[in-house]
Amino acid sequence: MTATDRSIELINAAAQAAADRLAHDIIAYDVSDVLSITDAFLLASAPNDRQVKSIVDEIEERLQKELGVKPVRREGDRDARWILLDYVDIVIHVQHSEERVFYALERLWKDCPEIGLPEDAIKTRGKAAEHAELNGVPEGEQL
Repeated sequence: MTATDRSIELINAAAQAAADRLAHDIIAYDVSDVLSITDAFLLASAPNDRQVKSIVDEIEERLQKELGVKPVRREGDRDARWILLDYVDIVIHVQHSEERVFYALERLWKDCPEIGLPEDAIKTRGKAAEHAELNGVPEGEQL
């Protein structure tokens, strides 16, 4: 089984929204073969809590406005270190860069096929490492 066309549409809209809010290292996985509860995961990160919240708000607003969907669940708002949006067909994880490194969700899903994303989202790959370098964070402590 592969992710549905609707799931891909949601992932792409969410990835573009995240990229528009300057998210780092946006990537999506088709997890439909290994999970029965959802088709795809979108992962994105940001260097601070305020930006994590801003990215999530933009994704939620864009998906509702453009595609008429609302998440069935939103978790992690209080600390804004890792916010999860559950749309049933897709699950979106927006993490603070430190949580992204610590939990390394990419390692869990590396055997799942990547979903192609809009060019703006692909360009975000490596942005966390670039941000860390510019801010003097030692190598290995950030993505």
